[in-house]
Amino acid sequence: MSDVNLPPYAQIAAELRDQIEQGALAPGDRVPSTREITQRWGVAMATASKALAALRREGIVHPIPGVGTVVGHRQPARGRPVALTPPATPSGPAAVRRRGASDPRLAPGRIVAAAMAVADAEGLAGLSMRRVATEIGVATMSLYRHVADKDDLLLKMMDAAFGECRFPDDPPEGWRDRLELAARTLWAMFQRHPWLAPALSVTRPQPIARGLACAEWVLSALDGRGLDSSTMLTIHITLVNYVRGTAVNLELEADAEAASGLNSEEWLDTQGPALRAIVEAGPFPVFERVTATDYDFNLEDLFEFGLQRLLDGLTALIEGRP
Repeated sequence: MSDVNLPPYAQIAAELRDQIEQGALAPGDRVPSTREITQRWGVAMATASKALAALRREGIVHPIPGVGTVVGHRQPARGRPVALTPPATPSGPAAVRRRGASDPRLAPGRIVAAAMAVADAEGLAGLSMRRVATEIGVATMSLYRHVADKDDLLLKMMDAAFGECRFPDDPPEGWRDRLELAARTLWAMFQRHPWLAPALSVTRPQPIARGLACAEWVLSALDGRGLDSSTMLTIHITLVNYVRGTAVNLELEADAEAASGLNSEEWLDTQGPALRAIVEAGPFPVFERVTATDYDFNLEDLFEFGLQRLLDGLTALIEGRP
């Protein structure tokens, strides 16, 4: 049982430790990745990384490149319980014929939800029509009666993700507060669905119907401020691209940790000798001075800093203040 007085990462580590000691996670089993922890516990990537790092320091788990972090070879306190996830319903052409086209598992919303769950946990690399079919217990070919192909499925997933964005009916009065709310809403959406940022294109925007709600919110905040249409659209695209560009790192970091078994801090530690050699070989006095002290990199802090500087710049543009 976790202690609510512990910091979030320690609570998560305690819950995972309990699962290992009780046998729910046996030696050799893969523990939840940082991506899965962020989804299950609703925490930031840095918190998830700290939780796994704490277990690694205790020797309870260890990373395996290409696999992820797994439970070490220690005996659980009790026997492993029966798996909580029910087995998939048998599928295949004959089963599909028996169930018919009205099978509720083939409802479009069910298909999209299953696809999003796979992508949330494993990234777009783990998403396939076969995998989604397995998740809902149907034959792969049966999906194609409802989804044209994987690209069509991805578009529907993106639309569903944007549909989670909710803007208040009574908006803030100031344009800056409205844009800040839009940015934070998008940031939260990208955190829930790390695959979305790299899937979303700025240069070739996809037709995402429910994404227009965000565009309308931003453009309405700028309307009547003396800006021409081109500038209004550029501000909207710049804001979305800033949030998206920062959020791309969520997916990249999750993939890198899954492949290496190292979180970002641990990976940086392995790069220390190479970086020192580069610094010592060249005249980089300012870089050497500012990096002499520890720097606590945090993606949330980076997002906040950049967002406020972006809004400061727009304030100078819109209100004419330096």
